[in-house]
Amino acid sequence: MSVLSMEQGRALANEEVVQRRSDEGKYSLLRPDTDKEKVGLYDKPLSCFGCGVGWFSFLLGFTFPPLWYFATILYFGSYYLKDPRERAGLAASAIAALICSVAVLIVALVVFL
Repeated sequence: MSVLSMEQGRALANEEVVQRRSDEGKYSLLRPDTDKEKVGLYDKPLSCFGCGVGWFSFLLGFTFPPLWYFATILYFGSYYLKDPRERAGLAASAIAALICSVAVLIVALVVFL
């Protein structure tokens, strides 16, 4: 397979084009690393059955609401900096804790006033 070079008007092989651009400093030749399998930071599964502490707390919070407050403390304590995939679940738990608090406050006002 060849690529037509506009500046010289002739056909060049792909590797020549990539190498030529690499010499200019704009592009570099990428080769797949098949020898080693690299494990990235986000390749390992999350804790709590793979869904993360935040979503686990969110789901179980419907049966035991204090878990939402636990996840809220983790959220405001920047627990998600260890793994950014935890942020959404922790934020959902914090929102659920807020809604639960408002609902309990409204019910308490209605009952006691």
